[in-house]
Amino acid sequence: MRHAASLVSDPGAAPADAPQRAAGDEHAEPPVAPGAALDDGALLDAYSQAVIRAVEKVSPAVVNVDIYRKARLRYPGGRAPAPDKDGAEREIRAGSGSGFIFTPDGFVLTNSHVVGGASRVQVTLSDGRRLDAQVVGDDPGTDLAVIRVQAPGLSTAQLGETRGIRPGQLVIAIGNPYGFQCTVTTGVVSALGRSLRSQSGRLIDNIIQTDAALNPGNSGGPLVNSAGQVIGVNTAVILPAQGICFAIAIDTVKFVAGRLIKDGMIRRAYIGVAGQDVPLHRRLVRHHGLPRDTGILVAGVEKDSPAQRAGLEDGDLVVAFDGQPVAGIDELHRLLTDARVGARSILTVLRRVDKIDVEIVPEEAPGR
Repeated sequence: MRHAASLVSDPGAAPADAPQRAAGDEHAEPPVAPGAALDDGALLDAYSQAVIRAVEKVSPAVVNVDIYRKARLRYPGGRAPAPDKDGAEREIRAGSGSGFIFTPDGFVLTNSHVVGGASRVQVTLSDGRRLDAQVVGDDPGTDLAVIRVQAPGLSTAQLGETRGIRPGQLVIAIGNPYGFQCTVTTGVVSALGRSLRSQSGRLIDNIIQTDAALNPGNSGGPLVNSAGQVIGVNTAVILPAQGICFAIAIDTVKFVAGRLIKDGMIRRAYIGVAGQDVPLHRRLVRHHGLPRDTGILVAGVEKDSPAQRAGLEDGDLVVAFDGQPVAGIDELHRLLTDARVGARSILTVLRRVDKIDVEIVPEEAPGR
């Protein structure tokens, strides 16, 4: 009786004139709610329109960056011509990447690994103009560089903010993979707050992870939100993984770009120590009340460095810098900012079983 009642009172039952599903026909399409297909289409159309608007807003500012290096010519058999022989050295195209114009007077953001070591940089604008570019500043520590072109009527990209970025939000990558100019890919923000090691060995913090497809040549291009604002600079992929790509967050980009335009470089402090992260003995941790159970083992001290002048020795264990616990080399790098250059600081080390404070004056880190 219960089944009979439910059949009669079922509000979802098909009207008598509705097409009936054939008995035993398991492959027949189930009834579709009125308007469902229309809603899906409208949703996809809205997504497409958001991407199109963002691309139309940013793509005129995206450029192709070609780099050239000087190379020695060689005769067959590998023999090099004499250095003073005419034509013994020639400029060759050594690679390419992407970038984007972010000021009306021609400043362009790209990656350090794109332009580093170039003898000449040339930029191709979205309208086809080819211009020689000047390298304004280069920071391998964050894999960012600023170059500049001189031309009238330049389009610019609007810089957004890191605040407000959320995992799952739509992002668009624009660049020139393998020389295919102004290629657009889409995805989402996969994660925030990642760390990535640059070619200089320093750790870049606050990296955006995305699944927007990137390929060689995308490096230096913009990662854009649906409003057409740049929220990151594309920098790396993990091979052979698929859908794991990284961009430098825009707040980091703004800070570094400002310093590069002003000074041409980012000043960082260094103390002249070669070291490695090691675990600390539990007895030492308990005896000295240390907040961390790892530190930096001093494996070498550079000659005439701040560390040598401070009296650091091989085998010392660095556990704090100016009262800040140091669990490893990356934490020490974060503390050695430009504000520390020339400032007297205290390095806390364990020497055998004793904890001692060493006064040290960091110097400006030498350039690349």
